[in-house]
Amino acid sequence: MTIDDYILKYSEPEPDYLYRLWRATNIHTVHGRMASGHLQGRLLKMIVGMIHPKRILEIGTFSGYSALSMAEGLGEDGEIYTFEVNDEMEDFTRPWIEQSPWADKIHFIIGDANIEAPRLGLSFDMAFIDGDKRTYTQTYETIMPLMNKGAYILADNTLWDGHVCDSNYDHDRQTSGIKDFNEHVANDPRAEQVILPLRDGLTIIKINNP
Repeated sequence: MTIDDYILKYSEPEPDYLYRLWRATNIHTVHGRMASGHLQGRLLKMIVGMIHPKRILEIGTFSGYSALSMAEGLGEDGEIYTFEVNDEMEDFTRPWIEQSPWADKIHFIIGDANIEAPRLGLSFDMAFIDGDKRTYTQTYETIMPLMNKGAYILADNTLWDGHVCDSNYDHDRQTSGIKDFNEHVANDPRAEQVILPLRDGLTIIKINNP
């Protein structure tokens, strides 16, 4: 048994619906590994249950696994607004969201969150950034005015397969985007942050003064 197998064995099982979504994502999409999966999904659910957000903003829906995991942890009056810029994912993702046990908590929107989210006129208690790595810093600054004081922002892929520490990737735009974001957040006096070495890196950011 590997350490990864051991961790999953002694963590809360993922719901059967999410397991089936994860399998379908890996079978029917080109980049199936981008789905959050069992361990990160359970962590997202638990974080939502710990901080009790009323409204969550997600940038980058992909197949819907992370949105559904967070929705599972929401209270009765909680809701998620999740944006996916790639309209080619809609035919796959929308049925999985709308047929899920948490469909009434999720607003699935095709469009660029950097443009569309501010137009909602809403404020948020939590955000999950998992979109275009090249524009992470832009996204962070775009959503900052939408976050309530004491809100949390989670950012995925902040270790980027270890490339953030490899000079061979200094000219790769996605790696540069992640490195710039990590530097930006680390020097942001409005926030506290910690990077967890979970999967591809998950940064948890607490907003003190948005």
